[in-house]
Amino acid sequence: MAPAARIFVAGSNGLVGSAIVRRLRADGCTNLLTPGRDELDLTCQQAVADFFRRERPEYVILAAAKVGGIHANNTYPAEFIQQNLAIQTNVIHAAYENGVARLLFLGSSCIYPKLAPQPMRESHLLTGPLEPTNEPYAIAKIAGLKMCEAYNRQYGTRFVAVMPTNLYGPGDNFHPENSHVLPALIRRFHEAKLRMEGSSISHLTSDISPDTVTVWGSGRPMREFLYVDDMADGSLFVLGLDEQTLQENLLSYPKPCFVNLGTGVDVSIRELAETIKDVVGYPGALEFDPSKPDGTMRKLQDVSRMTALGWQAKVSLREGIERTYRWFLEHGEEVRG
Repeated sequence: MAPAARIFVAGSNGLVGSAIVRRLRADGCTNLLTPGRDELDLTCQQAVADFFRRERPEYVILAAAKVGGIHANNTYPAEFIQQNLAIQTNVIHAAYENGVARLLFLGSSCIYPKLAPQPMRESHLLTGPLEPTNEPYAIAKIAGLKMCEAYNRQYGTRFVAVMPTNLYGPGDNFHPENSHVLPALIRRFHEAKLRMEGSSISHLTSDISPDTVTVWGSGRPMREFLYVDDMADGSLFVLGLDEQTLQENLLSYPKPCFVNLGTGVDVSIRELAETIKDVVGYPGALEFDPSKPDGTMRKLQDVSRMTALGWQAKVSLREGIERTYRWFLEHGEEVRG
């Protein structure tokens, strides 16, 4: 992509989109289209169509999505499938109608079956039932990547996708109920530490104990985590592949038009919690509540396809957690929900 290319980043204010915008700006891209929700409702077909006709983006990065953890997915399943399907359909179709050169769709590792072999390969897609706790969201993401694939087959578009593993980092959601496990644990350990120190700050979550932090589940599930700036680096690497590599690897049906994006390394939730506890400096106890759901017991992506293309993650989990905690401390009230 030329530095002056018109690049539309859908969802530019979220965890994923903001990291991609940071990277694009660092690379010297000066013509970014980054409308917020108050400027462009991506669930409205007419609004999206009008935006594309008016702004004429050359490249599209579809990072917009309704996201959340187990609690949010269980509570709002209709919203997760309806809103994500609407966003994807509107943006992908408008990109085709307006001759966008390339589109990158950001998916999720939850597209794979609950009992998929580990590590999960791109070929495992649609080979078994999904994890029930996030099935509506996963179905929407599968539809998005299959839509990219169908448009490539029928119209010759260059719409590709990456499937990031669990993401975290600056810009994350630290809400006490609707966040993912890593930022949720950062907040819980931080607030428990403050209570232990006798803080009377009003925003502290009411059920946080100063002496013990309780984590949902048994602590045994294994998860893979990718620092969000590594995700941005890998995503733009895929979007910028040369034409021959793109055609041979992502546009030659029935080869998948998507590639796994992760570290290829996983840790237990117990190990994750212990690392966060140490980074935050919380001196109290850590316990687990096995009465709460664990979700899928292991989710590790096979990243050999991405490695063969020439890309690997750079930020270790410990370093990424340290960076994320520093960002959390610096942004205070605005990220606590």
